[in-house]
Parts: sequence; structure tokens; C-alpha cells
Amino acid sequence: MNKELIIDSNVTEVNIALLEDKHLVELHKEQNSNNFSVGDVFLGKVHKIMPGLNAAFVKVGYEKDAFLHYLDLGPQVRTMNNFTRLLQQGRGDKISYGKFKSEPDIEKSGKITKILSPGQEILVQIAKEPISTKGPRISTEISFPGRFLVLLPFSNKISISQKIRSKEERGRLKRLIMSIKPENYGVIIRTVAENKKVAELDTDLRNLVEKWEKISAKLPNLKAPQKVLKELDRTSTMLRDLLNESFNNIHINDPVLYDEIKTYIERIAPDKKEIVKLYKGREPIFEHFNVEKQIRNSFGKNVTIKSGVYLIIEHTEALHVIDVNSGHRVNKNNSQEQNALATNLEAATEIARQLRLRDMGGIIVVDFIDMHESKNRRALFEHLKSEMAKDRAKHTILPPSKFGLIQITRQRVRPEMSVSVVERCPVCNGTGQVKSSISVLDDIENNLEYLLLDQNEKGLTLGVHSYIFAYLTHGLLSKRLKWLLEYKQWVRLKEMKNYHMLEFHFFDASGNELTH
Repeated sequence: MNKELIIDSNVTEVNIALLEDKHLVELHKEQNSNNFSVGDVFLGKVHKIMPGLNAAFVKVGYEKDAFLHYLDLGPQVRTMNNFTRLLQQGRGDKISYGKFKSEPDIEKSGKITKILSPGQEILVQIAKEPISTKGPRISTEISFPGRFLVLLPFSNKISISQKIRSKEERGRLKRLIMSIKPENYGVIIRTVAENKKVAELDTDLRNLVEKWEKISAKLPNLKAPQKVLKELDRTSTMLRDLLNESFNNIHINDPVLYDEIKTYIERIAPDKKEIVKLYKGREPIFEHFNVEKQIRNSFGKNVTIKSGVYLIIEHTEALHVIDVNSGHRVNKNNSQEQNALATNLEAATEIARQLRLRDMGGIIVVDFIDMHESKNRRALFEHLKSEMAKDRAKHTILPPSKFGLIQITRQRVRPEMSVSVVERCPVCNGTGQVKSSISVLDDIENNLEYLLLDQNEKGLTLGVHSYIFAYLTHGLLSKRLKWLLEYKQWVRLKEMKNYHMLEFHFFDASGNELTH
């Protein structure tokens, strides 16, 4: 598969488009002022304890307190809190992280009141960005993802991705990590670590350990709430997680960002540095690579697929409903069941793309076209699972119900991507209501009276829509003739087919438009 990253950088934000075989599958917007990204580490202060929720609200500098549930504390939260407290007291030179004594794991069904207290300063990490009216969700189980490994301070466990199937490879990786891992660190071995050499894994591990050491060095001089460490920006995060042999090009229109990304690529994958290219074309980068057109065709309530099949997508706070419609796709040589299956399979492919593209999270209910044969429902279910396998977000897909509905839950850690594909109506100005015809005629006559009597204009021309033109000229005693009798002046009418129905303009004898 051919993967390309198109990066459009401007003053306020960076727009990142991921293309797979020239098709837009992910779109990210990163505000230059976003200070609460997933992965950022903060020194926070406990504001309120909520025993009924078994949770706490923590000040991290956002306008609303961050939410910390007991289940997000992490088993070694006591050890983390003790280490943080000692560093803040300036006793860092007397303690060794590698030999720091670990406390027993907290109970899985314990009470947060026994762990935290109001005013306490704790080290936390953003797990979910602020969404809608909610503040960020945080965790004290801090982790640092790298290209091949994930580092977990105060944990000695080594876990391996389930996607690495080979027992020999799993054993090799575990032995390697055990030989190079410092004390008091846990490690999760990612899928991309499969068949990697010890030098690559060791470099990744050292970079991650360095992050934790930077945090430890900063803590003695910090006062909550304050950011301690910023996670990689969205671009670097995508490169870290996606960069592989199938990545062909990274096009960037900003020289500064180009240098930063090229340096980053040289560090994590030196053999890939040549794929980073600076775009110098005259037209906008998204238009040049056909991204803008795909954005316009992929967002909005109705999404049409090439064959005529279309989706209707409705949103609420935590629920999304997608309705599949066959449109005018009908193959006369196939039965209704075969047509339904073909339509549903095509729609499933687009739905999987839409979930990634819009980053839709929560509960998604899809109403596919009814199919009576169980083998066809199974085929649809398997096809949707295979398409969703490309999605990096955690998700669960339930088999079709007897009503033909498929339910999907998908992890949401950032606000949903939304691109407006409609413009404000020039007639109603977005209200959905327009003036009555009588009111428009009153406006015309009021302006006419002002221009003829008060301004003493001569040789007036009135430009109107064809519908209004027909009304003003209809009959022997037309409106225009009544104006001649009333004002003793002939008003020329000009039929303007490009006007909207209630639009009109006056022009003087020289053809200059008069304001009304």
C-alpha cells in the first residue's frame, strides 16, 4: 500500500492528511496553541475529591478541572506520589530511581479517598483531550510511547503485543528487553518491534528513559499546576506510529517544519529521510494533491459513494447513526439479496474510512440494508472487521442484530474532526426563513419613493429576479404602469436571471448601482 503524508502548515494550525493509495483516510488539525494534547505530562493539584464517583477533579491549568477516576490511578500510584514528593522537597540527590523502594499495588476496587487528598500535588498525564464542555481526562499511570517500545515508570513488567504470534520471536524480544532494561521500568513491546535488532530497541529505550529523567530533573523547581513534558506534536506522533516500508512520501509546505521533520526522521529511521520533501508549488498544497476536493466530498450529513450508494450520518454527543441507502445502484441481473449485499459491502468500506477520517468515537449504530440470508450477514460482518483492522483506534464491532443494525464502539481521545461543507444562504442568511413577497414589494416601493422624490433621480433602472419581473409587468394596469401614474417617471425593469428570488438593485442613468 502506498502511504503519503501531506502537511499544510499556516500561522494558526497544522493540517495533516494521510493518503492511502491516493485516498484520504485520516485528517488531523493541530492548533499551534493546543496545550492539552494526549500524552502531555503535568504536575497537577487535587482540587476536589468526589467519593460518590470514586474520582477526583485536578487542576492542570485548563479552564475546567481535569477528571481522574480511581481506575486511572495505576497500581503503583503510591510509589509515584512518594517519588514526586521527595523530588519536590529537594531530596533528589539522596534517592536513586533504580533503587527506589516500590509500594504494594493499590486494590482494584479501593477508594480514592485513601490515595489522594485535596491540595495534594500529583504527576498526571493527559489521556483524553478536552471535548465539548468537558475538561481533560487524566491518568497517573504515566507511559511514554516510542517507535518500538512503550516505557512505564515504576513497573517491572514486560508485555508483548498480541499481534506478534511467533513464540520464538516473543521469547527473543523478552530476553533482549530484560537484558537492556534498567530497574524500576516496565516495557510494552509494540508490534513493529518484531524482527528488530537489539541496537534499534536499545536506542528507542534510551530515548524514552531520557524523557522520564527530564521530568525528574524539572520537578524540584515546579509548582502546580504546570506542564512538565509535552508529547510529540501530532505529525511526529503519526510518523512514529505509522512509518514503515509502505510510506513513500511526506510533502510539507513549510521550510521550518520540513527541517524539523527531516531531523526527526533521520533520528528514528535514517534510511527514510529522503521521503521528506519540501513543496514549493504555487497552488495550495492540499489542492495540488487533490486533498481539498476529497475533504469537500467526504464531510457533511450526506456522503455519496461513486456507484450511487450514499450514507446519511447524524451526530449527537456520544452517539452517531449511519444510514445506508442504495441510491440508484440496482443490477437487474441480480436478486434483491445480491444487490443488498453488494451495496452493504461497498458501504462498509466507506464507513470504516469515515470513522477514521472524522475520528468519530463513542457508540456508532449502522443501519445497513436488510439481508435475509445469514451467510450474507456474516460476510458483511467479516468485511467490516477487515476494513476496520486498518484503524489504529481501539474499537469493538458487534454482529448484525435481527433488525440489520451493527453496533460499533470506538475510542475517542480527541474532539471529532468536523469540516463545514455548506455555506450560509445569501437569501435567508442562515435562518432558514425569508421575507414574504409582500414585504419585498414594500421594500422596492419604499426605495423607489426615496430615490425619485427625495433624491430626484432620473432614468432609474430596477434589476429584479425573473419571478418578480413577471409580477411587475403583468396585466394592462401593471405595477410599473401604476408607478408611472404616481411618480410621473418611467422606471426601466431589467430581468436578472442570476439574482436570487428576493434580490433587487437600482441603477442610475449611467448604469451605476445605487445602494438601497
